[in-house]
Amino acid sequence: MLALLAAVSALAVVLVSRSATPPAPPLAVAQLRIAADQRPINRTDQVIWTYQDRVHANPDDVAAYTALGAAYIQRGRETGDPTYYTKAEAALDAALERDGQLVDALIGKATLANARHQFREGLALGEQARALNPMLARVYGVIADSQIELGMYDAAVETLQQMVDLRPDLGAYTRIAYLRELHGDVAGAIDAMERAVTAGGPAAENSLWARAQLGNLFFARGDLEQAERQYRQALALAPDDVYATAGVARVRVAQGRYDDAIDEYTRLVARMPLPEFVIALGETQEAAGKPVDAAQQYALVRAMQQLSAANGMDTDLELALFEVDHGNDPQAALALARAAYTRRPSITAADTLAWALLKANEPTEARRYAEEALRLGTRDALMLYHAGMIAKAQGDHAAGHEYLTQALAINPHFSPLHALRARQALAELSTAVGN
Repeated sequence: MLALLAAVSALAVVLVSRSATPPAPPLAVAQLRIAADQRPINRTDQVIWTYQDRVHANPDDVAAYTALGAAYIQRGRETGDPTYYTKAEAALDAALERDGQLVDALIGKATLANARHQFREGLALGEQARALNPMLARVYGVIADSQIELGMYDAAVETLQQMVDLRPDLGAYTRIAYLRELHGDVAGAIDAMERAVTAGGPAAENSLWARAQLGNLFFARGDLEQAERQYRQALALAPDDVYATAGVARVRVAQGRYDDAIDEYTRLVARMPLPEFVIALGETQEAAGKPVDAAQQYALVRAMQQLSAANGMDTDLELALFEVDHGNDPQAALALARAAYTRRPSITAADTLAWALLKANEPTEARRYAEEALRLGTRDALMLYHAGMIAKAQGDHAAGHEYLTQALAINPHFSPLHALRARQALAELSTAVGN
């Protein structure tokens, strides 16, 4: 089946905070305010204001509530501010309270659940929407997103085939690209992402995002020149695009130009403090021999994760990997990783659990999950590095040597910290196996 894939509101209900929501960490709130002060008004802001006015004028306008919820989700993606997801939930719930069979609102709720990493809820809502309108391509997108993150890869292939048969657009092609990448078909993933870029989308940010993801695919296979070319093309269209800017910074790290990368990441984090960007800045500072600066970024990451959790996001998986690499409590990180794997048993969760088990000094169990993480044939340098270090800890020098060799062959610059450790470990294993 995989082969087929080649082809400020006026209504309190909208802005009300949950009474049970804990207070947001001051550090995270301060960073978001700094970013908001630098952010220009864009099309999504204007859409939000339009639909806020509509629901104020007509509190029973379910289409307006639905569109407002979708706009809040889009703004959350654009800004990295999870409080928009709480606003989206209120708007979408208002729509469904008035019409529980409203397909667009169900798709919005499914999209929101997935954005919060609540994938089982997202799948159930997506299936509910599909039962009401099986000819709507967007339904299959949210279902496939949930299936992929729940490790239901065969089902996701079938779902995406239905989606692309109904409407071969940016949404379909980007998901196909990701699924192909997970199956180790990087060339096929690049082809699908190129189709996504050509197809474009209703929001300019989504098309630019696809271009940046294309650059990431080239970076993942070690092609720095082609990766930067894609990032630069995105920046030519939108000089402040955050994902393309992050890509350029990643290339600078790979080139050993740490000061340039730190400057890029610092400006980026000031505009959009996503945890992935803050972690990248911290790791670059650490690689550049600036541990005090790095520690400040890692403290911000923890504050941002708390803010995300306060707004309904499940961050256990992402927080587990971060704590394994940068925390001081392996058992706490392992508990997070186990809980995340139970809720979303994807290969990414298996890889994180394997890495957490190694850090908790349980290499035998770690090996089992590392092999599970690679069961699709994924050509991911970080996953292979994890598997190599786990095999090395077990005393399986041959397997450790093979995994680490593959990781560095795929992308010798896969991490500012782990790539160096991979080379050091490979040198030790080369001596042990006689290479």
